[in-house]
Amino acid sequence: MVNVAILGAGHIARKMADTIRQMKCRGDKVELYAVASRSLEKAEAFAREEGAVRAYGSYEELAADPAVDLVYIATPHSHHAENMELCLNHGKPVLSEKAFTANAAQAERVLKLAQEKRLLAAEAIWTRYMPIRAMVDEAIASGEIGTPHFLTANLGYDLQHVARLRQPELAGGALLDLGVYVLNFAAMVFGTDVEHIDGNAVKLDTGVDFQESITLRYKDGHAAVLAASAFCPTSRECWIYGDKGCMKLDNVNNPLRAEIYDSATNAVVPRRVIEAPKQLTGFEYEVSACLRALSSGAIECPEMPHAEILRMMRWMDALRQSWGVKYPFE
Repeated sequence: MVNVAILGAGHIARKMADTIRQMKCRGDKVELYAVASRSLEKAEAFAREEGAVRAYGSYEELAADPAVDLVYIATPHSHHAENMELCLNHGKPVLSEKAFTANAAQAERVLKLAQEKRLLAAEAIWTRYMPIRAMVDEAIASGEIGTPHFLTANLGYDLQHVARLRQPELAGGALLDLGVYVLNFAAMVFGTDVEHIDGNAVKLDTGVDFQESITLRYKDGHAAVLAASAFCPTSRECWIYGDKGCMKLDNVNNPLRAEIYDSATNAVVPRRVIEAPKQLTGFEYEVSACLRALSSGAIECPEMPHAEILRMMRWMDALRQSWGVKYPFE
């Protein structure tokens, strides 16, 4: 049995708790063991409501518990690095919510520590682990849409009410919360041999980006046009265009259906539909990947290896630098 502890007791932590409960119910060897919050009262309420065995009023106590096998980091982006370092220094493997850290320098430091300790360090960017990813890859490799040349993806929600996203001291903004998904989608489809990355951002008066357009130009001539917004909902669709057809994915943030068409100009009735397997919550795939890694002694997950974690952070650093977005702790 793998005892999972959750560091942080917010909304996304509850989704992970639900995931672990459902995984255990279906027979997976995983247990929701502990939760930690800066408030013991909040941790105890979370444990009571979600079924965790232990509750801690400090992150240090959770990290020191010898019964913990894996720590899921569910705190703001600004705190991911220090929270992971705390756990790794106590001998605990970590699965950190996306974005992995606030910037590439932090990611390099955390991954170096994980490599020195020979401990798993993984990023919970759930779309990297979903089975539909391989299904889409197979369809493209089979030549169903010919040679792909161009893709688009957008992700937007009205998140103007979310206080942490407006705060630079918490590494707020749309890029690390939403833009990370469209960038990862482009990397999964077209790879990482990017010749040029560029973008434009709309910033709040606090200095964080809240809406952006991003373009990637690849050395082989492929191109990606991406958009993310924390101002408003968008279609969340992804399109991959080839010279013999195209493919539409219904949601870049949680793709459940891919439709293949003969032509983008007549995308009414799909030639073929790819359906994702039924999910528990969608988080189960990243947890399962970590369980496999722990079982084999691996320090990274092949679905999102350390090199890719660093690449995504460096892409986002470059974009923020071009927009003049800098966090106070940098």
